[in-house]
Amino acid sequence: MERTILHVDLDAFYASVEQRDDPSLRGRPVIVGGRSRRGVVCAASYEARPFGVRSAMPMVTALERCPDAVVLAPRMAHYAAVSSQFFGILETMSPLVEGLSLDEAFLDVTGEERLLGDGPTIARRIKHSVRAELGLVASVGVAPVKHVAKIASDLDKPDGLRVVRPNEVTSFLAGLPVSRLWGVGKVTGEALARAGLHTIGDLARVGERVLAARVGGDAAAHLAALARGEDARAVQPDRAPVSLGSEDTFERDLRDRELLWEMLLMQADTVCARLRGESLRARTVTVKIKFADFELITRRMTLARPTADGREVGRIARELLMQVPGIEQRGVRLTGVSLSGLTGVEVAPPRQLALGLPADKAAEAAVARGEALGDALDRITQRFGDGALRRAIHVRGAGGALDDDAAPAQPKEPRRR
Repeated sequence: MERTILHVDLDAFYASVEQRDDPSLRGRPVIVGGRSRRGVVCAASYEARPFGVRSAMPMVTALERCPDAVVLAPRMAHYAAVSSQFFGILETMSPLVEGLSLDEAFLDVTGEERLLGDGPTIARRIKHSVRAELGLVASVGVAPVKHVAKIASDLDKPDGLRVVRPNEVTSFLAGLPVSRLWGVGKVTGEALARAGLHTIGDLARVGERVLAARVGGDAAAHLAALARGEDARAVQPDRAPVSLGSEDTFERDLRDRELLWEMLLMQADTVCARLRGESLRARTVTVKIKFADFELITRRMTLARPTADGREVGRIARELLMQVPGIEQRGVRLTGVSLSGLTGVEVAPPRQLALGLPADKAAEAAVARGEALGDALDRITQRFGDGALRRAIHVRGAGGALDDDAAPAQPKEPRRR
């Protein structure tokens, strides 16, 4: 039985949410991202894209190309709330929904014909619901395999709907550039171009032996299969995250370890809030340091017991930071904290902790207190919004506080891999 796979993508998600919420922005070029000279573009509205503005572009370049753009800081908590509504719509169409990010997902709607209609009909229902319920626009690709559905959803943006029937897959792919395939980046693309292989159809014709001479055996087998329209991967609903992380790029290079630790503590709190929200705990803490010359190093530590306590993760991050040599001499442009070794947890009710506990029990009790404090912070944030309550060390103007120049250039939503 042929599968029917949908790839659904919200068009220019962050920028479109801002235009939806503020009607004065509609029809104007909008850029969401860090507003400093080191900030990057998180999203650009379709009005900004004709100027050559794209996501991940340095903000200074984007504003040179589109000086009249409205630049807005990201509102990640708000985008996450809208994303939850989006996934709620998708889950009414199929139990097999695999999220790729806040604004895109795969659905397997095989066998839903009697209840909801065929793939194109379900795609139109999703597009209508997204517009009616969220005030946003989605593009959808329909195909028998995942990578073809993903390519199809990209071709007619914005507000696209492209259907690729099983007997059309090869002809659909044939004329597209090789860069459309997963796994073809700049280096691989240049290697293929030197061999005269420019389209997906070229790859399908030459076969694995010719490809292997250019990109190696494993990559050749992968690319040849995709070029033939073969993709055995199933849609994986509720896939557990491998790790969660948060990172920030600074307005200027930092050389003060105490200031860097304050940033790491803030990132630890951000990631631990996400852990608690998903009823997860983490056993391994990884700190990322990128120097001014762009050299990237990491340090990690595995804990005796899993945790979602931001204070504990911040303490470990400080220990790892102190192991990194050369900070004062080289300067740091980015820090990040990621947590892995994730496990689920049943959230226990609050309990009174006794005094005079043995050392091992006292350590466990301290972690429990930290996580309970985190739960309270989460409830305050949900009710009053981001930034309603902060650690004293992060309040501007207090001793050891962040100065304006050292503030992160762009807050990022915790990565999920």
